[in-house]
Amino acid sequence: MDCITQFGKPTSVRMQIQRALSMSLALSLMVAGFASLATPSATLAQDDEVLSDVDSGLATGTPEQKTRTVLDTIIDGGVVGLFIVLLSVVSVGFIIEHFMTIRKTTLMPDEVALDLEELIAQGQIDQAIEYCNDPPNESMFSTVVLAGLERYKASEFGFAEYKAAVEEAGEDQTGSLYRKTEVLGLIGSIAPMLGLTGTVLGMIKAFNTIAATDGAAKPAELAGGIGQALVTTLMGLVVAIPTMVAFSYFRNKIDSIIAEAGKRVEQVLTPLGRRK
Repeated sequence: MDCITQFGKPTSVRMQIQRALSMSLALSLMVAGFASLATPSATLAQDDEVLSDVDSGLATGTPEQKTRTVLDTIIDGGVVGLFIVLLSVVSVGFIIEHFMTIRKTTLMPDEVALDLEELIAQGQIDQAIEYCNDPPNESMFSTVVLAGLERYKASEFGFAEYKAAVEEAGEDQTGSLYRKTEVLGLIGSIAPMLGLTGTVLGMIKAFNTIAATDGAAKPAELAGGIGQALVTTLMGLVVAIPTMVAFSYFRNKIDSIIAEAGKRVEQVLTPLGRRK
């Protein structure tokens, strides 16, 4: 009995130790399991977001895509883009106005030239002056002819001086037409500069975003600044190119009309040089 009791006591202690070891081992395995489950969930958070996006796309059948409009593109340009849009409106307005006013039928009407030629050939200088002063007959051609007729009537040697008056009036009219087109030239020069300004501002915005996020900026966060940089450049070129084309076109058209009008005025006023 003593041996049994002596061997019994160690036997019960051994069992208790084994149970304790088994319980500690089970607890350690459970902790390890929870740790292994927590670590992947933290490191794969972005993958879960991507998978959720894919699942949403698969649920709808096709990936969701946002359709951008012209208004969205203009909004991306910001304040600089708004200024470029305003310049485009002004440019279109002046182009339409020039198409209506810088043309032969407006600057040198054939009926006005024929009527003045007939009156001057008949020696009706006073009637020709009244005809030129009549508002319905007002044009570049009648203004130049009127300057020659008034110099002819006002001076004793007007028959020899009317050409100088015609040249001065012609230069004034030509300068006035050129000054009208200067607005298009100015817009064509400013629009690309505004586009470049928007580009610089957009890049500054993008780099500020990178700096604020310690170099960990997402593409979506940089898209605004880069979009502004590209959109304003495009808008500036879209406005400048047709504006400069229109500017060159109207300049050449003015030169052509002025050259033809000069020959026509000289033909109409030729009888004045033979009168003394």
